Amino acid sequence: MSTPYPFTAVVGQSDLRLALLLNAVSPAVGGVLVRGEKGTAKSTAVRALSALLPKVDVVSGCRFSCAPAGPDPACPDGPHEPGPGALRPARMVELPVGASEDRLVGALDIERALAEGVKAFEPGLLADAHRGILYVDEVNLLHDHLIDLLLDAAAMGASYVEREGVSVRHAARFLLVGTMNPEEGELRPQLLDRFGLTVEVAASREPAQRVEVVRRRLAYEDDPAGFATRWAGDEHEVRARVVAARALLPKVSLGDTALLQIAATCAGFEVDGMRADIVMARTATALAAWAGRTEVRKEDVRQAALLALPHRRRRNPFDAPGLDEDMLDRILDEFPDEEPEPDPEPEPQGPDDDGPEDGGPDGGPGGTPPQGGGPDTPGTEPQPESDSADAPQAPESPEAPQSPEPQPSAQESTGPEQAAVRAAEPFRTKMLSVPGLGEGASGRRSRARTAHGRTTGAQRPRGHLTKLHLAATIQAAAPHQKARGRSGRGLVIRKDDLRQASREGREGNLVLFVVDASGSMAARQRMGAVKGAVLSLLLDAYQRRDKVGLITFRGSTAELALPPTSSVDAAAARLEQLPTGGRTPLAAGLLKAHEVLRIERLRDPSRRPLLVVVTDGRATSAGNAGGRTDSTPRELAGHSARLLQAGGVASVVVDCESGPVRLGLAGVLARDLGGPAVTLDGLRADSLAGLVKNVRTAVASTASPNSNRRAA
Repeated sequence: MSTPYPFTAVVGQSDLRLALLLNAVSPAVGGVLVRGEKGTAKSTAVRALSALLPKVDVVSGCRFSCAPAGPDPACPDGPHEPGPGALRPARMVELPVGASEDRLVGALDIERALAEGVKAFEPGLLADAHRGILYVDEVNLLHDHLIDLLLDAAAMGASYVEREGVSVRHAARFLLVGTMNPEEGELRPQLLDRFGLTVEVAASREPAQRVEVVRRRLAYEDDPAGFATRWAGDEHEVRARVVAARALLPKVSLGDTALLQIAATCAGFEVDGMRADIVMARTATALAAWAGRTEVRKEDVRQAALLALPHRRRRNPFDAPGLDEDMLDRILDEFPDEEPEPDPEPEPQGPDDDGPEDGGPDGGPGGTPPQGGGPDTPGTEPQPESDSADAPQAPESPEAPQSPEPQPSAQESTGPEQAAVRAAEPFRTKMLSVPGLGEGASGRRSRARTAHGRTTGAQRPRGHLTKLHLAATIQAAAPHQKARGRSGRGLVIRKDDLRQASREGREGNLVLFVVDASGSMAARQRMGAVKGAVLSLLLDAYQRRDKVGLITFRGSTAELALPPTSSVDAAAARLEQLPTGGRTPLAAGLLKAHEVLRIERLRDPSRRPLLVVVTDGRATSAGNAGGRTDSTPRELAGHSARLLQAGGVASVVVDCESGPVRLGLAGVLARDLGGPAVTLDGLRADSLAGLVKNVRTAVASTASPNSNRRAA
């Protein structure tokens, strides 16, 4: 086993270290979600935390880590005889993103069931993580079925397994820690709320601190054991402080003033539900215990709010997490502490004192952890620069400077582009799905054969058996038991008897938006409505766990504004900055979509695309469609659309034409693409306009009678 990187050797990232240590002091805080760019020591810090946790006293031989003083009465390995237990280090169990459901919760031991005829339960990762840490790297990429199981276990403190004739319940109380890169997509709101604290991390921009990071990392890679030995004293110091804070925690008093401060803060920031209040109370209590105090102060409540509220105040997936600290101070100032804080009793300090300098490894005066405090360096290492450089700088506003609005015009314009306009308020859209049965990544849009979902049948396995259909396997083997000389309880099973379970669920798709940004769309009120519709579809794609891409066309070219990605936030940001003006190269936009989808099909052949074309259907420029100088822009657009239809791309056209006189060009484009056309109003889920849910059904309703007969 390799030597882990010491927790106290992590440079900077003080908020991250403090949040992890508070959970070590009080696991009831509910875990930590670490958000940040790649290469910021997220995983390193989390993996190093387990070495600081106190050892766990467990019943010898219990696979579910029962405590000898109070074993779980429903433990599958019980009942346990009273007696001394065994101490073992706290575990950190990693949940891979691609893990199966059986691996997470456990399942019937198939080998023993078939060979011995007994029901035996094989524990999963939730059992291993009980009374320890469950760590999920790239938690935002975790499949929905695993998220549902995690939510259940986190809510109830137990795992319930009801499957394949097995009914098992065991305790599953663990510290949930997740890391993620927001560029790769966001978390479902339900799971986001289950993390007690959240921390944003970023690489330091301070050269001296970056030098220190590199120096320590190289020293660790050259001699992991020697490097860990150099930091052993600091590790022991922090470990002892965690133990002391745990012992002090039950004695910490959470007064009425602190409770009022917590309630007023949560109400002031309009967070949903009551979980935020509870998490803030537990965090403030842990902060006081970590500082060695028995009462919660205003600074504890403030720090708790900075850690517990940013991810809970998001009103929609495109709101950046964060907290207005000036507003927080104003709220807290309305509830001052009832009496002046007494000075803490001085503790002896000296060169031989074993206690941490300045109150602890976080560097806070008197042991009070300030925001950004955390263990940093031992006395033998050079002190790095202040952690303030680690704080991510506020990005400049992406919006263009506001200038006097030009007079809107519904006509095509070849003049200069108009400034970007804000999107209208998003709304809930009707469901669009790809026809047929796919085999793509787990999601919530189109029907697909998946490894997880409802069982629809059984078949002989093609290649490696991944999901056994137990009933079908036994049924296939049963008629041959006498001929095979069965004599005991177990069945005689051969390879030909095995049956693979066929399951059907939902997949995520690649939703590629092709947005007309030409002059005919440039009327500001109209373009705001168009952006609002696309933003609404992006919200829908976020909820259904799709990948998204964005192509815009205007003037003489089409541009891939956003390559296909899981970060719907990035698509929304690009959409907000989209300028308009110029002619309409519709064919160029469609050909660009064809090229992007061709490349994506090579990269991810199992993910099926859904093309969403947002336009009024006009085509006034051939743009860079190329080649055919004898064709009009409208003919080139029709040819490009039929090319996409021939490739089997499911499409839908959002008709943006407005006004009393309509040319119906978007409907013509939809027929060329082989998909439905829907107006902006008809896109709303609560609209009376009938949008067919499935693209194939919509195609049948818009196609000719001959094509209907062919489809039949």
